[in-house]
Amino acid sequence: MQETLDPENWEQFSQLAQQMLSDMLTHLRTLPEQPAWREMPPGVRQGLQEDPLPWKGHSEAEVYQQFFQQVLPYPNGNLHPRFYGWVQGNGTPLAMMADMLAAGLNPHMAGFNQAPALVEKRVLDWLRQLMGFPPESGALLVGGGSMANLIGLTVARDRWLKGEALLGNSRRPVVYGSTQTHAWVTKALRLLGLGADTFRALACDDQYRLDLSDLRQRLKRDRAAGMEPLAIVATVGTVNTGAIDRLDELADLCALEKIWLHLDGAFGALARLAPALAIQVKGLERADSLAFDLHKWMYLPFECACALVRDGNAQRRSFELEGSYIEPETRGVIAGGLPFAQLGLELTRNFKALKVWMCMKSYGVEKIGRIIQQNVDQAAYLVEQIKSRPELELAAPAPLNVVCFSYRGVNNRELLTRLHESGRAVPSGTTLGGQFVLRVCLVNHRTRQSDLDLLLDSVLEIGGWMKASASQQ
Repeated sequence: MQETLDPENWEQFSQLAQQMLSDMLTHLRTLPEQPAWREMPPGVRQGLQEDPLPWKGHSEAEVYQQFFQQVLPYPNGNLHPRFYGWVQGNGTPLAMMADMLAAGLNPHMAGFNQAPALVEKRVLDWLRQLMGFPPESGALLVGGGSMANLIGLTVARDRWLKGEALLGNSRRPVVYGSTQTHAWVTKALRLLGLGADTFRALACDDQYRLDLSDLRQRLKRDRAAGMEPLAIVATVGTVNTGAIDRLDELADLCALEKIWLHLDGAFGALARLAPALAIQVKGLERADSLAFDLHKWMYLPFECACALVRDGNAQRRSFELEGSYIEPETRGVIAGGLPFAQLGLELTRNFKALKVWMCMKSYGVEKIGRIIQQNVDQAAYLVEQIKSRPELELAAPAPLNVVCFSYRGVNNRELLTRLHESGRAVPSGTTLGGQFVLRVCLVNHRTRQSDLDLLLDSVLEIGGWMKASASQQ
């Protein structure tokens, strides 16, 4: 007898699928009533770690029950309105359904003559327009910011090589950024065969932006030493403090020095969608390449990022793909070829564009921009509350949506761990000026002012208890 992986009983599976959907919507609807994070009980952890290899299958209902009991209650919490850690997306119910539709349709998104490819092309046109890039620029949806940044830096490397082979090349490239540049850059330089020591981490000014005076001096010294500037990597919203490098001035410098300007706009680039914030990212549209994450400040579920390259032809030259088995035709399924595969590393790609398309059409760019502004206003509120409490100390300027602060006189690393374990809120931590501080990043459309009040009350309560305990010892 021939077999299939479709359900044996479609009606029963339909009922199970409806239960799955109902449970997920209940989970999302009740997020504010749940802990921001909860530790897995030892039995759950052991059960997942020791789950035996399933040579024989179980019923779909049994497998779903294991998910419902052992997986659903114990995520890292990034959907929760009081999750402020790192820079993690939180998704929407509509985007969840879009991902289900995309997985159900399961198109191969290298290109092909199909409606999903037209959806992705239109989404990329919208993203070019939003970021001020020309229609002929290269654009691609990828998994995350690291891949989007790698694409930009790859095209920069290939332009610098001017057709020469990298292996055995005696030229000495240099890539510049600040000490606040995300760690993706050294990983990318290793992957590109340039080596992590190609990167120059330069000083920041008192706003945690790349110091242009230091940059100009290093350019001069490096050129005199026979080195060749390949690219400047600027950041639009640093992870630590949300600082934005001086984009217009960097664009002027790169034009003068004939250096590639790449922007890591992971979350900050999307400030451009909020009219009052757009001035802070002025100059972004002048970059040679730009990477940004839609699963961060466009509130989409993982994973979806975008790489834009001003010279679309240069991007295609870096990633062109050939083979008799994928030659384009003028008619049929492969009419038009595989354009997305010619712009990045992946041939097989999923339908990321559907959630972008559905959410942008349903919410509208104006509403997304208003919620981005709402997050920035929440950060400003948090700053004022911190300043009004003598126990707390603001650790850095907060120009955008990231607020760093500490509780005076206690071990803030321990305070952070206890806050996580309480389930009340999940900020993350970082080190600024040699001191460990609490870091709150607001990229959640679910967060309300009352959530920030609860965060502060919890920090004050835990910090006060720690300080009192220390004084009694």
